[in-house]
Amino acid sequence: MKNMAGKEKKEKGTRRRLLYKNRYLYAMIFLPLVYFILFKYKPMYGILIAFKDFKVKEGIMGSAWVGLKYFKQFLQDPDFINAFKNTILLSFWQILFCFPAPIIFALMVNEIKSGKLKGLVQRVCCFPHFVSVVVTVSLMITLVSKDGLVNQIVTALGGTAKSYMLDSAWFRPLYIISDIWQEMGWGAIIYLAAISGVDTQLYEACEMDGGGRWQKLIHITLPSIASTITIMFILRMGSIMTVSFDKVFLMQNSNTYNTSDVISTFVYRRGLQGMQYSYATAVGLVESVICLFFLWMTNLISSKVSDTSLY
Repeated sequence: MKNMAGKEKKEKGTRRRLLYKNRYLYAMIFLPLVYFILFKYKPMYGILIAFKDFKVKEGIMGSAWVGLKYFKQFLQDPDFINAFKNTILLSFWQILFCFPAPIIFALMVNEIKSGKLKGLVQRVCCFPHFVSVVVTVSLMITLVSKDGLVNQIVTALGGTAKSYMLDSAWFRPLYIISDIWQEMGWGAIIYLAAISGVDTQLYEACEMDGGGRWQKLIHITLPSIASTITIMFILRMGSIMTVSFDKVFLMQNSNTYNTSDVISTFVYRRGLQGMQYSYATAVGLVESVICLFFLWMTNLISSKVSDTSLY
């Protein structure tokens, strides 16, 4: 018994020393932990609203239970179906064009031999990430307006000026182009970091075998960063239903509702403007479940095919 008590005291002393030794690391993780608890986990309690006829005066627990009433309601709502379709299409466009853009840009920057020029290109291309969405959309509106730079170039080439922001067919292309411009440089940072970790001896061996830049890119660089690309793709699929509300809301107008209305703007209109809190919560819950499903499926497929996964 004395030996057991002595071991327990020794283990407690060891834990205390480790806690004290790593106190700064624990201090660094404290604020992110509080953030996730307050803004990610605690709000999950509000999911109950989706299954209740929520009344503000009665509160969540006092409101009447209605089960799947609002889930059935929005599945029959043509406005929701249109918003769901637009969200899927916009996310597909983002994956098709925005996801590869940072990878291609990182590969191009890696080919620059001058260190100063490479650093300058990276800084210039990372800058748009720090420009607010309001400023980005304002610049876009100015550029594509009737008398903007884009229409001036079009008319100079013999074309006809048009209001691109009022044309629903141009909403998705403008959104994707602005997204690439704003996030391409910033997203390339992680791929450049992965490329910098590639063993230089592999490139030297490739050169000795007569390989050029293209061969080194295809046979060394891309396979070396494949795991990083896979992880980033899995994370991207986990947010497949998440479209920037700020940008869509600022770009949206009555002429483009048929292509610009996405789930986030739909929830905003029904939940905050229409005060249909239970209805909006049900839509948001389904959106989260779909994202979780895509994350799980992509991770599962990746683990089977390439042995690379999040868990």
